[in-house]
Amino acid sequence: MLKSKLNVRSLMIVAGIGVLTMTSPVRAEDASATAAYKDIQATLGSVPDMFKTLPDVAIAGAWAEIKGVQLNPKTALDGKTKELMGLAVASQIPCQYCIYFHTEAARLNGASDEEIKETIAMAAIVRHWSTILNGSQVDLATFKKQTDDVFAAVKAKSQ
Repeated sequence: MLKSKLNVRSLMIVAGIGVLTMTSPVRAEDASATAAYKDIQATLGSVPDMFKTLPDVAIAGAWAEIKGVQLNPKTALDGKTKELMGLAVASQIPCQYCIYFHTEAARLNGASDEEIKETIAMAAIVRHWSTILNGSQVDLATFKKQTDDVFAAVKAKSQ
């Protein structure tokens, strides 16, 4: 009886230690989140609240995506083009946060007021025709054929 009480007590102690060790050590995602926050601080000068809304397991991936594409000067698109594209999409979503951010980022990357206006106008034109084409249920295969024909004619004229 004494031996079985000791076994039960030992099992309870081991189980308790197991629970404590499962919840207290630093996890890998905590370390990667800490590294990401340090890099955000170093890159941007602060850590905006938008990053703090993410769970720790997501911050490193989210920052890697932004830094690898949006902030990367070695991509196929320059910063101004990327930010004008962001503004066009933001205008359509619509997202007031994104509109403000991408407008200011486009300006920072050299976009003029006229380029910003044209970006928004292009977004509106695309949205307009998308509404018409989708709402009218225009046949996609026919649309593609007609588009290819138009581009072929334009190309032929330019040669």
